[in-house]
Amino acid sequence: MSKVDLSEFKFEGLQQEAISDLNSLPEEDKEQLLMAGVVADQTMRSASYLQMDHSAVHCQSSDDGVEIMDIKVALEKYEGLKEYFWTLVDKDKDEFTKAAHDNLHGGYFIRVKTGAKIKDPIQSCLMLKSENVGQNVHNLVIIEEGAEAHIITGCSVAHGTKGGAHLGISEFFVKKNASLTFTMVHNWDENVTVRPRTSGVVEEGGKFLSNYVLLKPVKDLQMYPEITMNGPHSVARFNSVVVAPKGSYLDMGNRVIMNAPHTRCEIIARTISSGGTIINRGHIGANCVPSKGHLECQGLILGEGRIWAIPELDGTAEGVELSHEASVGKIAQDEIEYLMARGLDEEEATSTIVRGFLNIDIMGLPPQLQKAIDKQIQELQSSDAM
Repeated sequence: MSKVDLSEFKFEGLQQEAISDLNSLPEEDKEQLLMAGVVADQTMRSASYLQMDHSAVHCQSSDDGVEIMDIKVALEKYEGLKEYFWTLVDKDKDEFTKAAHDNLHGGYFIRVKTGAKIKDPIQSCLMLKSENVGQNVHNLVIIEEGAEAHIITGCSVAHGTKGGAHLGISEFFVKKNASLTFTMVHNWDENVTVRPRTSGVVEEGGKFLSNYVLLKPVKDLQMYPEITMNGPHSVARFNSVVVAPKGSYLDMGNRVIMNAPHTRCEIIARTISSGGTIINRGHIGANCVPSKGHLECQGLILGEGRIWAIPELDGTAEGVELSHEASVGKIAQDEIEYLMARGLDEEEATSTIVRGFLNIDIMGLPPQLQKAIDKQIQELQSSDAM
């Protein structure tokens, strides 16, 4: 992975005007947002947040159970959020966390109130609008006791924007018997550098379900979100669907630490290299019994490309149940021949296999987001890389 020179990006002076209605955005930008899972029609969302460059340009909630605001506003309202802010991620971890700490542009604060069952998804988008912008954000999510919500976060570049850097800190707190489904869709560009730093804590009976989708090119991405399960009967699941075309370098994965009995976790990753490099990491640590965890990394190489699968299991107590399955390969010729024998040509057979490999049905996504991702997969199959 190439070294990132933050001096190449503009971290000052790129403010954007407030937007009262997302429908007023240019059609090209609305299309970019849609491909990141964010819709302009807010009747299908319980709350929305949009950041462009260094400004929070839109923030609105239509559900009394959801509080959403720019993180800087939240820090003033709640006296620094001392119990939460920068408690899971070390501000001195690396140059990217330091940059986000020292020069915060924004990010979202989302609080789902005790016992609230939020019907429609909460959506947020962190967009790079200007050329070579550097964006520092810090997101804080608190799902209070007994609450349930689905957050869809889209990260994207505006139409016509080619290069930039996104440095994103995210901290998640899932309280007792609460449930959070967190779906992240990355819709970057081939000259964008991305450095998320994410940690979360799940309490007793809590559930954290993560969906991650990356189907578009990105120059350089490094992320390794970590969830710590501190309460008994808690659950964590990660589902990832990732494609790396030529020029993309992805160093990514998930880490779960089970610190309480009767905990369960699952990490499932499907990766395709069509010319790029993927380092697919996975780590499950179990320190109490009974606990059960499964890690699955499956990679498919189409043409040129490279995939490293690095699964790690770490059990420190007698009786933990941890398993992993990892595979990297190409499409089996007998699978193609099987479909060709049933009337498909070779290209159609290959596309069918790829579509099945990149199955997102298990993610339980809202229909409009499912359609947007299906469209991306179709575009992927019709590209020269496929």
